[in-house]
Amino acid sequence: MTDEILPPALRAEINAVLDDAGVHADRRLVLRMLQTAVLLGEDGTDRLDLKIASAALSEMRSAFRLFAPFHGVPKVTVFGSARTAQDDPLYRQARDVAAALAAEGWMVVTGAGPGIMQAAAEGAGPERSLGVSIRLPFEEKANTIVAEQEHVVAMKYFFTRKLMLMKESGGFICLPGGFGTLDEMFELLTLQQTGKAEPMPIVLLDEPGGTFWRGLERFVQEDLAPTGVISPGDFDRVRITDSVTEAAAVVTGFWRNYDSLRWVGDLLVLRLRAEPTSDEIAQLNEQFGSMLSSGRIEACGPQPAELADKDRVELPRLSLHLDQRSVGSLFRLIGAVNRFGSAPSAPSAPSAPSA
Repeated sequence: MTDEILPPALRAEINAVLDDAGVHADRRLVLRMLQTAVLLGEDGTDRLDLKIASAALSEMRSAFRLFAPFHGVPKVTVFGSARTAQDDPLYRQARDVAAALAAEGWMVVTGAGPGIMQAAAEGAGPERSLGVSIRLPFEEKANTIVAEQEHVVAMKYFFTRKLMLMKESGGFICLPGGFGTLDEMFELLTLQQTGKAEPMPIVLLDEPGGTFWRGLERFVQEDLAPTGVISPGDFDRVRITDSVTEAAAVVTGFWRNYDSLRWVGDLLVLRLRAEPTSDEIAQLNEQFGSMLSSGRIEACGPQPAELADKDRVELPRLSLHLDQRSVGSLFRLIGAVNRFGSAPSAPSAPSAPSA
């Protein structure tokens, strides 16, 4: 969409409205949203479609406002069944892993319902819990843990809810559940596999001795990978465990050395927490050279676009021309970076998402 779609006079009126409202930051984006709304009206869009668009935008605004005060705080999203009882070992697992991560300074994001969601909120505590609930006729309202701090937003649509359950988090822990939990887990894998989301740690946590996720692993290895509908290593990006300690360590350890990434044109820039040695970079090229479309993995300084945005300019960097078909395998490269001898000894929190 271009700025010339609407007549100049109408654009001037919209700009006057923005002036009156005092909207100046990121004005072009706000103007684009208003123009889109006008064009939906001009198109004669069906009333139901307009209601969907209007409700989705309104819900996203409410969710953005909920998360905004905690923008710089690391977050982990915990998925799992709403039907899990409080005396179930899985309930204790969810509560304990949330408590462990909260003790490390993380906030816990859940779907705000009962079962696993309530367990995780209990473990993190009211001040470190955020909830994104869904309005359903047969399910309870948001659990009291997130409700008492007003750390909750209610959504009508699953797609807006899933956006907010995933958008802000630097790690994900999935406990056994039904269709909803599996939908969320496969959405995570799809976003990672296709490169539509940055690499993130994903843990599939079971009860001690449980086999729920191992059954899924067998299905992936015996039925999906052999038919070619996924690549053989696509499921390697998740960690299956029944250990709360290991689950928490996987989430925090992902950020031991890796900080963030940014595409600058066709150049991928990885920001690190510690300067790599020349030998470590050579090892990366030997191990991951096949992922490149050209050139080598090299140390570099901030790119002009990063300098202009003041985007993590203080950090050391690696640059590479990644073959786009290998974007789903970035997690392996990040894992190698985190194992560098030069990496910090203790993990850090993830950076806040960049624009």
